[in-house]
Amino acid sequence: MAADDRTVRRVAAGTLSADTAQSSGMRRLAAVSGRLTASEALFMGETHMAAGAVSGNHHHGVAETAIYVVSGSPVFVYLEHGVEVRVEAAPGDYVYVPPFAPHREENPGDEVAVVVIARTTDESIVVNLERLDEPSAPGRS
Repeated sequence: MAADDRTVRRVAAGTLSADTAQSSGMRRLAAVSGRLTASEALFMGETHMAAGAVSGNHHHGVAETAIYVVSGSPVFVYLEHGVEVRVEAAPGDYVYVPPFAPHREENPGDEVAVVVIARTTDESIVVNLERLDEPSAPGRS
């Protein structure tokens, strides 16, 4: 994108791209990214999880992630001092996931969970992990 490019871009509902990093148990869709809108420092999209689904363990590298819950009752699971912590969310809630934080999502409810995600990178970084306690970056765990 040229330094003086001030083009406003619209991504229509129903045109989000599934051509993004994925984890088992969920479906990520990109709306705003470097490839789709020429964003230089922002990724935005949606994640959908079927009722009863559990995602694979993963983290998002250097990206901070902000999540807005649209529907369903997603649960965000991470480790704190070796103990699983469950953060339950409901429509209208916001959730913050720090960089390199291993976690997984679960949807124990009986309806599809849909969340809007925003990240501090222009693409969806996803590093899939075998376990939540797997080291997530050099020098970090």
